[in-house]
Parts: sequence; structure tokens; C-alpha cells
Amino acid sequence: MNALIVRCTALGLLLCFAVAEVFAGTGANVHWVDTWGAPPDTAGPPLKAQTVREVIRTSIGGSGLRIRLSNLNGTGPVTIGPVHVALSTGESAIQPGSDHAVKFDGKSTVTIAKGQSVLSDAVAMRVAPLQSLAVSMYLPTDTGASTLHATGIATTYLNENGDATASAAVPNSEVVSSRFFLTDVEVDANPSARTFVAFGDSITDGMNSTPDTNRRWPDVFASRLQADPALAFIAVVNSGISGNRILNDGLGPNALSRFDRDALSKPDVKWILLLEGINDIGAAGQAQAPKDNVSAQQIIDGMKTLIARAHAKGIKVWGATLTPFGGVEWPYHTATAEAKRQAVNSWIRTSGAFDAVVDFDKLVRDPAHPDRFLPAFDSGDHLHPSDAGYKAMANSIDLSLFAKG
Repeated sequence: MNALIVRCTALGLLLCFAVAEVFAGTGANVHWVDTWGAPPDTAGPPLKAQTVREVIRTSIGGSGLRIRLSNLNGTGPVTIGPVHVALSTGESAIQPGSDHAVKFDGKSTVTIAKGQSVLSDAVAMRVAPLQSLAVSMYLPTDTGASTLHATGIATTYLNENGDATASAAVPNSEVVSSRFFLTDVEVDANPSARTFVAFGDSITDGMNSTPDTNRRWPDVFASRLQADPALAFIAVVNSGISGNRILNDGLGPNALSRFDRDALSKPDVKWILLLEGINDIGAAGQAQAPKDNVSAQQIIDGMKTLIARAHAKGIKVWGATLTPFGGVEWPYHTATAEAKRQAVNSWIRTSGAFDAVVDFDKLVRDPAHPDRFLPAFDSGDHLHPSDAGYKAMANSIDLSLFAKG
């Protein structure tokens, strides 16, 4: 232990003890944490009887896993199964010998009531950090409206040639870029494992990043944590929803209504990074109803509510400043919208309401045109970062924040 403490002085005794637990952990300890997430945000198209194969990447590893399937946006009960999980080797292919059947209360199929979700039985399958997994599910009957995470930034394979959940690959499939039914993958990790939730809108969701490359900023941040032995016990869960707003529903439920489900209820969550409010501002310029024309103070008050709810559970909240969107087509970006963004960012930086501030705005903005992205960090739509921008965001987060409090 003494040698371990000496090597960890940069991050303090708190993290040293956490690292010690990682090395001292035994298989007898069962400690579930989310290693991956994609919150349900909308009703998707009805699916016929077919196989759906989705590829995800873990943030931390463990000695077992279980998955959560959701029928939140269904119009009636949905039956799913068989379900399999295996190591992915690229596209729809899986590693031979790695396939495992997933059970639900010991059964190969499960019927999920409208609006509900189910957690699978534990699967005795060791997975590594940053491991690509293929989760395959067979839909034996028409589903009605599916439950979707619309902006997957990853390929999902749909195949109508019967049950292919255990197949080595699913060629000749229809490919889409959304997630169906699958919302969480948990791993049985060491007792020291804790969860960091990235909670936000399309910028957290990874819009305009390169598909199938895990270049969203939370993905890059997970890789960065895994490269540091003192922080490799931290799981990163992406709870971004494209189009999300704090105060009103957009694409998916508003942040205030989904905060418990998509952040506070995650197993052993200790930190949340909040990057929300841009769509509240943008929607105000295109208000469909009076309630959509929100003020900077209303956005701030919404943030205060989220912070209070997290603090009541002993969870730290880091506030990320809102990134620029100058150049986005009017009326999304206007002088009024920019004034609101500046007011919200000033409050984030100076109020002391957050446990820490991550100044993404200062990082990505063009000093010559501070209402716009630096060209190298702009994906081209003037609203979402490029791969380089997402990487810079992930690399800008001060890792010493984990040792504070």
C-alpha cells in the first residue's frame, strides 16, 4: 500500500485508496455500474419479425454484464428474444467462441409492458475496458412503435432472415444509425468503480462526429480515463439526447423530467457534467408557443433545480459553458440569442452554483469571432464540433477535479 500511495501523489490519497481497491477486489464482490448508455428519446418505426444487431463500446470492464431493454415509447407490449451478446470484430461480425445467450428471469424471451424497461439476468462474460460488444436481439413478432435513441452515430444491422442472434455476421442487412430498445449495458466491476454521467444535448450525443469511430467527447474522455491507472475505475455514461432542452420537450423529454432516469438513478453515479441550454435558446427564436420563448433566467433557474436535485443525493455537478453557434441559420442565432448565451455562461462561470466549471466555450470559440467556433473545431454546421473539436473538449477537462470532494 505504501508504494502505491507514493506513486499516486499527483491525485491525492482519495484516488490512491480507490486504486488500491481495484487491485484488492475479488470475484466475490458484485458491484454493478453502467459502462454504456443511450437514453430513449423518441418513438421509432414499427419493426417486423427480424434480428437487430447493435455495436456498443464499454467504458470500463468487468467480470460479467447485463443489459437493459426499454419499451418507453411503445404503444403496447413488445416481445424480444432470444438475445445474445458477443465480442465485436467490426461491422456486424463477432469473435468466434465469444457469443453468450442473455436471459430474463431465466427465459430466452421477455415481454416488456408499454412504458416499462427490463434488466437482464447477469451474463458470466468478462469484458475489457473500451471493448466493442455486439448485442443482438430477435423480434419474433411485429413490434408496433419501437423505442429509439435516434442519433446513434453507429451502425445498427436489421435482418429479416429469421433468428440470427448467434450468427457470426448478419450480411445483407438493412443498416440504420439509430439504437433500438437497448438503453444500458452494466458490468460487474470492482467495488471501487464509480460513474461519471455526461448529460446534455446533441453535442454530448456526438452529432456530426465520424460514425462507428467513438469520437464523441464522452468516448474520448473514457479513453483518457482508462489511460490513467489512478482514474481507470471511473465509468463514463453518455446521457446526451440530440435536440434536448432543459425546460421544454424537444426531441425527447426535457432535462428536468428525464434527469432522474438518465443521470441520478445510474448505479454509483458520483459526477455529472451538464451541457444543456443551447436548444432552449435556439428554440426561443423559433417559438411555436409562448412557453418556448424562454429567458436566460429561466434557463439558469432550470440549472439550479438540476443542481439541487443532484446535491440532495450527494452527487457533484460540473457546469459546462454553452458553446458558440454563430453562423447557424436565422432565427436560431440572433443578437438576442447570443445575449442569452453570454448571460448563461457568465452565471455558470461566476455563480459558484456548480461544483466545478468546464469552459468549453472558451476552448472552442474563435478569438476573432467569439460567437463562432474556431474553423478547425467546427463540423461545418456552426453548431456541432468536428472530431477535432470533440477531442479537444475531452482533453480540456481537468482530471484533478475527481480528487476534489
